[in-house]
Amino acid sequence: MRVELAQTLADTEQGQRAEEILRKCVHCGFCNATCPTYNLLGDELDGPRGRIYLIKGMFESDEVDEHARFHLDRCLTCRNCETTCPSGVEYGELLELGRNYIHESSPAPTFLERLLLWVVPHHRRLAFMVRLGRLFRWFVPTPLKRMIQPVRSARTEDEDKDALVTLLQGCAQRAMTPEVNQHIAGLLRARNIPVRLRATEQCCGGLHMHLGRHDQALHRMSANVEALYDDATRTYLSSASGCGVTVKDYGRLLGTPEAKVLAQHTQDIAEYLQQFTFERHPNIQRVALHVPCTLQHGQKIPGLIEKILERTGYVLVSVRDAHLCCGSAGSYSLLQPELSEQLLDRKLAALEEQTPDVIATANVGCHLHLRSGTNTRVVHWVTLLH
Repeated sequence: MRVELAQTLADTEQGQRAEEILRKCVHCGFCNATCPTYNLLGDELDGPRGRIYLIKGMFESDEVDEHARFHLDRCLTCRNCETTCPSGVEYGELLELGRNYIHESSPAPTFLERLLLWVVPHHRRLAFMVRLGRLFRWFVPTPLKRMIQPVRSARTEDEDKDALVTLLQGCAQRAMTPEVNQHIAGLLRARNIPVRLRATEQCCGGLHMHLGRHDQALHRMSANVEALYDDATRTYLSSASGCGVTVKDYGRLLGTPEAKVLAQHTQDIAEYLQQFTFERHPNIQRVALHVPCTLQHGQKIPGLIEKILERTGYVLVSVRDAHLCCGSAGSYSLLQPELSEQLLDRKLAALEEQTPDVIATANVGCHLHLRSGTNTRVVHWVTLLH
């Protein structure tokens, strides 16, 4: 793709990187075939190719296009398009650049965006707000109601300070589904693996990055590296794939030696648990597995959870269109509720088609989103291991 950057952007790191990515695009349109919003809406501008043209237009004119803001906001950042792009276009990174350019040039945050950024990165605030919301459930806007579910207390003090394995707790997971991390810690200790939970752990910065707050995201990431990094830790484990895909990208985003080491030593929990054997839950056999986009398209490790569950004795029922997003996508389900609900309905219809005993997933956002729309039990997949 031919690109002629605006002179004001030609010498900037942001502009040069955008141009490098844009030039890889050959207009083929293979990306649209796997884009959930394009498949749902049939609008070229709601597919990756159209959004690439919108970003290109902004960087060439050095002007914020409100039309571009509208369509970029409707992107799930699922990165499914990257898996079918023959030219290797780093669409997810380009989208980051586009959203950040819009926010820096013409910030127009909504009240809900401000609220999310104030609450979600702080697990104690999030847990408190969820409890408060449950008291006034009838007055809470519909998009927020899926978050208002029972919250269990969690122990987050430093444990096993000499442990070589640190378990990343995440903001939303620590507040909303802390039993997942507690279960993982139990699994590891039962196999003589000391594990550390760090009370100083900070937000990974993913939410700020997705909302175009690049500088704020880097600040969060730097604080998290400072809180987590030490010379003794050999492995950092993430069981929330949305956090994991962000932490694994710290090397590119921050570039410091500590950030690179932390990123290189971070594994999704499935990558680490594949070395062990487990027992199946006696009352569960048929599982419909939803592999989050951040795991199969972001971290690019599809098939691993399936192998572990099947080896444990579970029957994985077939799920059509397993590559498509469930509509959670971090804050997307709250900021784009109508599209999110349509994607949720499609995903649940596929997951429930074979009448599974449970639906399993690997990310807290997907977990809460799926659970809000079905009577079938939804669990994090690691809780099926014993």
